This record gives sequence, C-alpha cells and structure tokens, in this order.
Amino acid sequence: MKEHKLTDTEIILMEILWQKEKAFMKDILDEYTEPKPAATTIATLLKRMQTKDLIGYKTFGNSREYFPKVRKEDYFQVEMTSMIDRFFNNSVSQFASFFTSNAKLSQKQLKELRDIIDKEINE
Repeated sequence: MKEHKLTDTEIILMEILWQKEKAFMKDILDEYTEPKPAATTIATLLKRMQTKDLIGYKTFGNSREYFPKVRKEDYFQVEMTSMIDRFFNNSVSQFASFFTSNAKLSQKQLKELRDIIDKEINE
C-alpha cells in the first residue's frame, strides 16, 4: 500500500466506512453527532480520499455507495511503521522503550504486553 496519510477529519470518516463496510452519503451523515458536518464537507472529504485511492464507490442511480479500499489494519500498519521510522530511527526497541516509559502502564498492562510478545515469539 502506498503511504497516503489521512487527516484527522478523514480518519473519522474512514472509521465510519471501516465499521459499516459500505455506506451511502445519508448513512455516513447519520453516524456523525450534532452538529453534523455539511453534506458538501463530507463530499469533499470523500473526493479527497478517492484521490488518495483509499476509498471507492459504486453508483446506484444518482447515489454513490462508498467503501474502503484499504483495510484498517493495513492502513495503521503503514502509519505505525512510518512513525517508528521518523521518530525512533527505525528502531522498534526505541519505540517500545519510549512507549512503556511514557504510557504510564500498570503492572497488569505490562504483563499483558509481555504475554503478547511471548506469544508472537513462540509462533
């Protein structure tokens, strides 16, 4: 997947599409809390996300049904890799050290992380 960074507002919209899997404009707008964004704002975001090749659509009469073209897990994997590269000199251990030192994790949460890592090592 090419790197196509989403803005914060695009991430909110993308979360809706990932959750719904496909949606018409009305379905998308229904997911927003008040005050809802204007339909033209959503249309602009959708067009921008199409340009980034992150969403597609099927036409039904005068309506478009939008769908994500990238899985959430794949998008965030690219974002995480990019962040580790930029901020931690491509060092996962530097990232892990920073994360565990600064996230104020409880003993229970640290043990859960260790269990996850142990499971990955054993697979």
